[in-house]
Amino acid sequence: MLTSFGKVDIEKTHCIGFTGTPFSASAYMQELACFAGQNSVFEDASQMLNFIGGVNITAKQIERICHYHGQQIEDGIQQEIKTGSDKIYPDAEKPYYVMVDGSMYLTREEKWKEVKLGRIFKDEDDIEISKHRGMIAQSNYVCHLGSHVDFFEKLSVYVETLKNPVFINDGARWIWNWVDAYYPDAVQILDYFHAKEHLCQFANEYFQCSDEGEKWIKEQCDYLLDDKVERVIEVFKKMPVKNQKLKKKKTSLVKYYQNNIKRMQYKTFKKQGLLISSGAIEAAHRDILQQRLKLSGQRWTKPGLQQIANLRIIFKANKLGNQRKLIKFAA
Repeated sequence: MLTSFGKVDIEKTHCIGFTGTPFSASAYMQELACFAGQNSVFEDASQMLNFIGGVNITAKQIERICHYHGQQIEDGIQQEIKTGSDKIYPDAEKPYYVMVDGSMYLTREEKWKEVKLGRIFKDEDDIEISKHRGMIAQSNYVCHLGSHVDFFEKLSVYVETLKNPVFINDGARWIWNWVDAYYPDAVQILDYFHAKEHLCQFANEYFQCSDEGEKWIKEQCDYLLDDKVERVIEVFKKMPVKNQKLKKKKTSLVKYYQNNIKRMQYKTFKKQGLLISSGAIEAAHRDILQQRLKLSGQRWTKPGLQQIANLRIIFKANKLGNQRKLIKFAA
């Protein structure tokens, strides 16, 4: 597991020790295999290591090493859930964003299954590179293939140490129910672009994608960005709708906004210097998981998917960190 921000203490973590393993390969060879195997399909990883460093290791050997150490990570996480963790975030008093989302992956046992991913990063690590471009210097990640209950057990190991978590997510009830139950005093923000997307979908159907509809959308978005979500709700309620299908959509949209009023005070949030978009977690799904685990033709066993996902989050969590990247090997 990662401690503080990406640094790995092999003595305390059950993660990638590389010594005392059932493999004849050296600790360094296992390091290379895990790095290459989490980054590329195993056959390509084998060819890459051979081409670059003259390392002769087969795709099957890389696969076995990766799955073994990915399971070591999982076993360590489960042990921390049982016994508690001594993880302490640096500057835990400062705002930390907590974002959660899920995406689907093809498994051999149950076809498409959702992997839930959590991303945690400090407010000041969101760095503006230029006017329209930014980056997040450091993040921690948690992922789980399975129920949201088990996922939140993993995520809580990190979140429970934070003094000022800021939750930014879409409107999924399973996320907000958990936040309300365990972190009721935390700042909660509904992703602005999800709120806008629902509004636009309704408006495009109601106004038939006309210029009038574009003007209406802009007016409502201006209200949303001015902490006037209640006014938008009243506008919705007064709109005459005869089509029963569209009427149901309007009712659903009104309920969606009403349930999230406190999370849609975007002007206030921006004045506090907070983000109002959960784009960082969507980007993480693409970069952390989909880039390796959702390639053409891939179909994973459920344990194998979790194991390689575990390696991905370990190696990606400190991509701007130490010279050795993430892993300090006890070789």
